[in-house]
Amino acid sequence: MYQVEASKALLKPRLWLRRPEALRVSRNVFMLGLTSMLTDVSSEMVATILPIYLVFSLGASPLALGAIDGTYRGAAAVVQVAAGFVSDRWRRHKQVAETGYGFSALGKVALVAAGNSVGGIGAIVAFDRIGKGIRTAPRDALISLSSTRDNLATSFGVHRALDSVGAFLGPLVAFGILLAAPARFDAVFFVSTLFAFLGLAVLVLTVQGKPWRAPREGTPPSFRRAAGLLRESRFVVLLLAALVLSLTSVSDALIYVGLQRKIDFDPAVFPLLYVVTAVAFMALAIPIGRLADRVGRVPVLLGGFAMLFVDYAALLTNHVSYVGLIVCLVALGAFFACSEGVLTAVAGAALPDDLQASGIGILITVVSIGNLLSSLAFGALWVTIGLQQAVVVFAVGLAVALLIATPLLVRSQRSALNG
Repeated sequence: MYQVEASKALLKPRLWLRRPEALRVSRNVFMLGLTSMLTDVSSEMVATILPIYLVFSLGASPLALGAIDGTYRGAAAVVQVAAGFVSDRWRRHKQVAETGYGFSALGKVALVAAGNSVGGIGAIVAFDRIGKGIRTAPRDALISLSSTRDNLATSFGVHRALDSVGAFLGPLVAFGILLAAPARFDAVFFVSTLFAFLGLAVLVLTVQGKPWRAPREGTPPSFRRAAGLLRESRFVVLLLAALVLSLTSVSDALIYVGLQRKIDFDPAVFPLLYVVTAVAFMALAIPIGRLADRVGRVPVLLGGFAMLFVDYAALLTNHVSYVGLIVCLVALGAFFACSEGVLTAVAGAALPDDLQASGIGILITVVSIGNLLSSLAFGALWVTIGLQQAVVVFAVGLAVALLIATPLLVRSQRSALNG
């Protein structure tokens, strides 16, 4: 399925895989995808049971769920910029990523001992997400630097497709454990820990620390130069577009809980919602990445955010059928496939090689802050004015955000092409 494309200096048989002609991605991209796949099995095992554990077992309110979900989505913002800059400054992208994956693995260990404390779970979730914040920018920089600039969306699509395999398997493993041992959430946390350490091992043992498109030797980038990215118009407008879109995007966990309230299915099957979304993501990530490289990344990105209107429309109805539920989950998978890797590819094309991690770290921080505020706002609106009214507010907000983001993204892309 994959064929490796490498520079002549790195054409070593033991380091490179040969696959059919369908795709050309480096071995680093593939192994980073495998690392993310195993880590995502671990993360999704936890993420898929947290809503049912908090809401149905511990009796948490939608506001509490929104706060913890916002922490899950936004806590990484605390360290992402620093991690990106450190990995650029010392040219240690792999080592910084390893630190982040190690943090997340230790966070899974702590979950086993968390007990029934909502506050304790929230603190451990924050610790786990800080690990994600440390690893994401240097990992994505490795992907970008292991790819040609005209192949960025495809490479990120391959990585996200493998990542989504983990998102598909994680809920199934969690569902199987709870089916065999109902309410044994501690068993889910334990198995999740094993997968987290397995993913870390793959990263340490197989990923090259110096990809073939690595920056040339010379003076490492200074903090002042990294901060100077915030004065570059093509990058600033990209950040503004990402922020307004993330502020109006309801998280998958809150959408799932809303759909459960519409259909009233057994909470035990809740993890299967993530499975359907992950299958859609997995099937679409690579084709959408290739499409974005061919026809333009901005239209694909905007189309992905527009897919959220399908889910918002379902939440506004009085009843959702099971067919409608499947449509909502597939639309959510399409949203992830069109947004996650493609947005990073847009940033990678606009950033200099020696500041890839710093720039991606800034971008992910902005998105994480938007996600945090979005989850908190939606949870608060749900509690105060009701689910449907909250969805109306976010649907109108998303429409306005798309109108604002479109010219900003077009301007950023044109500047990158001309730059």
